[in-house]
This record gives sequence, structure tokens and C-alpha cells, in this order.
Amino acid sequence: MIKFKYFFLGLVFCITFFCGFSQSNKFLVVAYYGGNANQIDSFQIEKLTHIIFSFAHLKGNQLNISNARDSATIKKLDSLKIRKPNLKVMISLGGWSGCPTCSDIFSSKKDRKAFAQSVERIISYFGIDGIDLDWEYPAIEGFPSHKYKPEDKENFTKLINRLRKTLGKKYEISFAAGGFTEYIEKSIDWKRVMKKVDFVNLMTYDLVSGYANKTGHHTALYSTTQQYESTNRAVTELINDKVPKNKIVIGAAFYAKVWENVPDSNFGLYQTGKYKMNVDYKNFNTKLSSDSGFIYHWDEEAQAPFLYNPAQKLFATFDDKKSIELKTKYLVDKGLGGIMFWELPCDTFKDGLLEVIDQVKSQTKKPDNTK
Repeated sequence: MIKFKYFFLGLVFCITFFCGFSQSNKFLVVAYYGGNANQIDSFQIEKLTHIIFSFAHLKGNQLNISNARDSATIKKLDSLKIRKPNLKVMISLGGWSGCPTCSDIFSSKKDRKAFAQSVERIISYFGIDGIDLDWEYPAIEGFPSHKYKPEDKENFTKLINRLRKTLGKKYEISFAAGGFTEYIEKSIDWKRVMKKVDFVNLMTYDLVSGYANKTGHHTALYSTTQQYESTNRAVTELINDKVPKNKIVIGAAFYAKVWENVPDSNFGLYQTGKYKMNVDYKNFNTKLSSDSGFIYHWDEEAQAPFLYNPAQKLFATFDDKKSIELKTKYLVDKGLGGIMFWELPCDTFKDGLLEVIDQVKSQTKKPDNTK
């Protein structure tokens, strides 16, 4: 009996250890996708675990797919499971300018219930795997003119609870979270919300917004003496808030943000300027090239690249292959859930930023414990 007891305890330990190991070593690669149905075939979707259609919106208290083009895209995304059977396909609600009525609708118990029921109908109809909420932002100011109020924080928790109750365990629930201090501290009840969702997509980009009149790293890995916001700072705060590491998915930017009228000082970094435009990664070689006068710089403190064009007084902040590799290794070292990015159509079809993520992932695959 004593031998059996120790054998049983050892067996329980092994099962617990390996189950915990397997869960903590999940490596999600999540792509937001706002492109058309035809373009998706050109991308290496086998390197993804999740693809999220962006965006659906509210129509009254219902989740609404706006047009036939969007419906065709969602169906096309779901058909990708022929190429990768375990791919998860989700729909995202909202976006930066896409949640003008969220504060009002989600303040009502009746409307939250109706919304959750509409989510179930739509994801069941398309045969997809879940819902992502991109409400920018509960309880704090987001897109200009969008309503917000302190009660949004509690209402967001109630919305998540209602979605989980309606969808059960069959479907996945995630949400896009601002990667900056005010959001982390004021928008979400992390302890209650994270019990109900599968993961959070931490938007650790746009950390210097287009409304800012000063340049900086919009997707820095580490904070600097002159910039507080960064991926590491956001992750550290969430971990301190007891958010499970394996549910934290950090964000990468597959685009640059460009400022104009930037003085030629410190190579344009942390200088005054006016936001000009975004540039997709696939267009870097033509729009941000050295032939056009852009000079590449690397900030060791932030672990982030930037460009400055002294002739045109243009400054660009972005992720590139080096910073993506470092971010991906960072999440592995921290034991985080994975990496997501905005957005797949910004990447090149081959040898792009997704390829870098996949290379790091392939080097860190967990051992086969089934042998």
C-alpha cells in the first residue's frame, strides 16, 4: 500500500508537471486580418495559430457583418482550415474608430445578453472559433467623440461573463487591450476578466500615438530614460496584477508611423513633429529607403529601430526583423502566451516578419513528452 501510495503521488506529480509545462509553453501566433478574400491565399497561414477578421461592428445591440465582401472574407478565412486544420478563426468587434456605441450598449444587461446571443449565431453560422473584442477603450478616452464612462470597466467584466455563459467552453474569447498605463490601470478588472477569456492581445504598438506632437518609439520593447511606455513595462504590470503569463499575447507592428517637420537633433528621436502617415512593412523598401534619404538607427536602450531623413525632416518608428526576433525571444524567455500583430496584409508574402516569428518559434518547440 505504501509503495502504491508513492507511485500514485508520483504519477499525479508527473501529470501535473507535464500538463502545466504543456499549457505554459503554448505559443500563439495571432494575425489580425482586414484584407480581402482573394489576398489571403498568398500568405503563409500555416505559420499562424489564429487569424482574426477585422472588423465587425454593432448594429443596435447585435454583432453585425457589414456587407457581402466581409462575409466572403470570413468564409474564406474559415476555408483555410483545409491547409491548417487546427487554425483558429475569430471575428473582432470594433477597432480604433469602430465602437462608437459600445459604452451605451454594453451598459445594459438586456443588450449584453442580446449581443452575446448574436455572437453565438454568427460564429455558429460561419463555423468559426470565437470572438475578439476590440473596444478602444472602456472607461477612458479613445477615438474622438466616442462615449466613455467609469462604469465601462464593470460593464466590460459583465460583458465577458455574459459571453462566456452564452458561448460556453466551445468557443474562444479574447480581447485587444491597450498597451499603455492608463488603459491597464483604469479600463479592465484583470482578476475577474482573465478568468473567463482565453487570452488578451496586448497592443504594444501605437505607444506614441498619431495625436502626439513629439516623436518616440511606437512599439518599443523596453522603456527608456525618455519614454515610459513599452512592451516590457506593460507585461510587467500585468504580471504584477496576477494575469497568467500564458494568457498574455504581446503585440508587434507590421507598419511604421512617420512624423514630419522633425528637427535634425538626436536623429529625430524624442523631437517635436507632426504625425504624417503609416507605411506598411511591405512598402519599406520603396517609401522608407536609403535611396530616398532615410538613415537607419538602432536604440539599444529601447531595443527598437528608427529612421531619420535629415533632408526631408521625416522620422519613422517601426518593428523590423531584428526587433521582431527580440520580441519573440522575449515572450519565450518570459513564458508568455504568444505574439500577435497588426496586420497580416502589411507583411510581404515571403521572407517577411511572420517568417522571423516562425523561425524563433521553431527553435523553441517543446520536447515530445509522449515518447
